[in-house]
Amino acid sequence: MKSRIRGVIAAGLIFAPGLTLAQTAAPAPAAAPAAAPAAAPAAPPAGQQGRPPEMSGSTLAPHAPRLPATAAATIPTASLRVPEGFRVELWASGMPGVRAMALGPNGTVFAGTRVIGRVYAVRDQGGQRTVSTLMQGLDQPSGVAVRDGALYVAAMHRVLRVDNIEANLANPQPVDLTAAFAQATDAHHGWKHIEFGPDGRLYINRGVPCNICDTDGERFALIESWRPDGTDRRMEARGVRNSVGFGFHPRTGQLWFSNHGRDWAGNDNPSDTLHVAARRGEHHGYPWCAGGFQDPAVNGRLCSEFPPPALVLGPHVAPVGTHFYTGTAFPEQYRGAMFIPLAGSWNREQLSGFEVITVREGEGGRLIREPFLTGFRDDAARSFSGRPSGALTLPDGSLLISDQQNGAIYRITYTR
Repeated sequence: MKSRIRGVIAAGLIFAPGLTLAQTAAPAPAAAPAAAPAAAPAAPPAGQQGRPPEMSGSTLAPHAPRLPATAAATIPTASLRVPEGFRVELWASGMPGVRAMALGPNGTVFAGTRVIGRVYAVRDQGGQRTVSTLMQGLDQPSGVAVRDGALYVAAMHRVLRVDNIEANLANPQPVDLTAAFAQATDAHHGWKHIEFGPDGRLYINRGVPCNICDTDGERFALIESWRPDGTDRRMEARGVRNSVGFGFHPRTGQLWFSNHGRDWAGNDNPSDTLHVAARRGEHHGYPWCAGGFQDPAVNGRLCSEFPPPALVLGPHVAPVGTHFYTGTAFPEQYRGAMFIPLAGSWNREQLSGFEVITVREGEGGRLIREPFLTGFRDDAARSFSGRPSGALTLPDGSLLISDQQNGAIYRITYTR
């Protein structure tokens, strides 16, 4: 009997006290496997996130980029308008998607793109420009900057550096700094703008991975800076939904940046904005507040808790680039002024933006906004012929403006 009990115990059966072997209940049937959890619904396309149910039939959608090269003869340069005394001309073309620009020490202009994945190099040789594709196959390499002869490129999830770039235009060999700069991998608003500050640090934006959401403030909705080798990360501004344009005041060295407001909050809300980073690491309102608009989709904090923007730019105008003019060829009022390309709205029934504005300081520090390069937008036809997307001062004091829609760069000079 004892040997039978030992055998049962060895088989792993457990008995309640007082039961004999004859009284042992039959083993319970095995439980049915748990049903697999229901799959989460797929996220809507980026351009539809945050769209209210009552607008589900809206035809508003982000503008499709023009990827084939636009013939120079069809680029609408003749329809563009600048203030009296200025002249605008087509400087270079054949660069689909061209956006931010940076200048090499020997005069090469480098330009990033978004969806086409290219970085261009433009060389001016005796009044004739030659355009070459320096890199391709990258994921939205929109950010470009030059420091000590090296070209830095910020793509969606990568940071690259090409040393002695102007001696290696034919065969660039990039050093991958992605791990050092610890870039996030989210795609929504993941494209970058980069600039070197007067302190020698590389400044990079991190847009939010959504239209409107309360997200990790250490990874998104911010502008950060690093040493050029990707060490010593420093937070420069928080609560910044998506800044794809910033620069440094030529006199004070302060960081100024533009910011894109959310979509699907109405034709006139919220406004895109211009800010100054008066205190390092200060929070500028996202997701609760944008340009004085208290977002009803997110509760918790009030606009009064955050510094107001330096200037409200208008709803959905899409500021792309915030460039301080550093030349002396333009009249005095433009020296040190900001040139801000407004790439233009998609989430608005009446078009807004599609122009370049200037912002300068008036009496008492009051900011004065004025149109500078216009003619891209046709309000009567509700159409546009170009999308300005970057600005750059050349050593001779002329100003370059890129146009991502036409793959063109225009040059503006003062002629009298």
